[in-house]
Amino acid sequence: MRLDKWLWCARFYKTRSLAAEEIARGRVLVNDTLAKPARDVRIGDTLHIRQTLQSRTVQVQSLLAMRGPASVAQQMYAETEQSVAERTRQAELRRLAPEPASDLRHGRPTKKDRRDFDQLRQQGQRSALNERWSASVQNARD
Repeated sequence: MRLDKWLWCARFYKTRSLAAEEIARGRVLVNDTLAKPARDVRIGDTLHIRQTLQSRTVQVQSLLAMRGPASVAQQMYAETEQSVAERTRQAELRRLAPEPASDLRHGRPTKKDRRDFDQLRQQGQRSALNERWSASVQNARD
């Protein structure tokens, strides 16, 4: 069975073309080697799959010709113990990480703040223009 089709049938990716793209980008390894989407997958192969925030190492248990329900798809592979431990560790680290918005003390800028920023920006542009014009006037006199 093709690798991209197996990943689609096992419900790692929503579409077969998405699975093929991820394989082509090198995010799926078969037996610790880069693979192409058309590579044959056999029972007993070890796949290392990197997805957004997590990576999984699974061993192929069965091959099915067509995509089925999620309960059947989960029986197509067995995740290694190291992979499960690493995923739970990463999930715990994400849970304990500080909230990204906690650094914001006052929230979004108000309309008055925006007007003040615009006024400062215009003053900075005027002074830059004045410096540039005064420099060009001096060069013209020399």
